[in-house]
Amino acid sequence: MKTFLMFDSVFVQDNSDCVYSFFIKTSTRISVGMNSVINATLIDSSGSSVLINDIVSWGGLMGDGYDYFERGNIDIFSGVAECTSSGTICAFNVTSDGSGSHPGWYVKYVDVTITGAGIGCANVQFDIDQWIADDASPYQLYAFRDYCSSVSANKHY
Repeated sequence: MKTFLMFDSVFVQDNSDCVYSFFIKTSTRISVGMNSVINATLIDSSGSSVLINDIVSWGGLMGDGYDYFERGNIDIFSGVAECTSSGTICAFNVTSDGSGSHPGWYVKYVDVTITGAGIGCANVQFDIDQWIADDASPYQLYAFRDYCSSVSANKHY
């Protein structure tokens, strides 16, 4: 028996565009899900950055009616954005706009893959393991992780 995987088409418009794919894991703790708008900033070792506003609208792949960022979910996103200057990433910021009822969210990790014409493929997993909420420690609507000094930050394959 053969298994075939089908993906939505992603069109790269020019050589400065990259395809970014995200796997975002929400904790299994009680009351960890939310319905806020989530933005992501990807940063390379030179400080070049790419901002992705409203990651669900930008590249949500889970289908119509799916409830993103809920307890135990691994949500998948993919889309096209400008490449960082190095074509890699080593720092990541995830931000919630705090909207919706019960906007607190406990993120376990964010796994990001970047690829583009002539740059190969790079992958890094950012271990977040914190609340993104204004009513739970550390009382902030963002989480920033900087792995730029880590050798494992820019794994190519």
